[in-house]
Amino acid sequence: MLDKAKRINLLIFDIDGVMTDGRIIYSIYGDELKFFDVQDGFGITLLNRAGIKSVIITAKKSRIVKLRGRDLRVAKVYHGYTDKLIPFNKILRSFRLAPEEICFIGDDLIDIPVLKRVGFAVSVPNAVSEVKNIAHHITSNTGGRGAVREVCDLILKSQNKWDTVTSKYFA
Repeated sequence: MLDKAKRINLLIFDIDGVMTDGRIIYSIYGDELKFFDVQDGFGITLLNRAGIKSVIITAKKSRIVKLRGRDLRVAKVYHGYTDKLIPFNKILRSFRLAPEEICFIGDDLIDIPVLKRVGFAVSVPNAVSEVKNIAHHITSNTGGRGAVREVCDLILKSQNKWDTVTSKYFA
């Protein structure tokens, strides 16, 4: 698993069930709410500092996802894609990466085609069994509760970048 994490130059993740716990709240006015874990967000910030970019691919088109992506300074947000291979193939071309250099975190059947193609396929424990069965790694933390941060930390530590991006906090 660490060998796979060492080669990662891009993290791609889903939103619902990965960056959130999968629940969506609608107000009577049609407003949509999602809850994000700040530690997951800080993990993305640490990756950015290490020069490792991140991308969101999600099936649901949502202003909230776009806002969260901007807040986290992700390189690209692909939302509204039920066929996640379409943006995945665009990512391969635009970032000029091999699939082995990409980590994808998913939780549901829609994520399987991308999970099968990346170098480091990660599942959250709240994923469907078909996803967990093909994952190279299953996080200890659930979606929306630190799973993304766990993967970010794993990548940074496996590449010996952890100390560099966190040293100012231990000074």
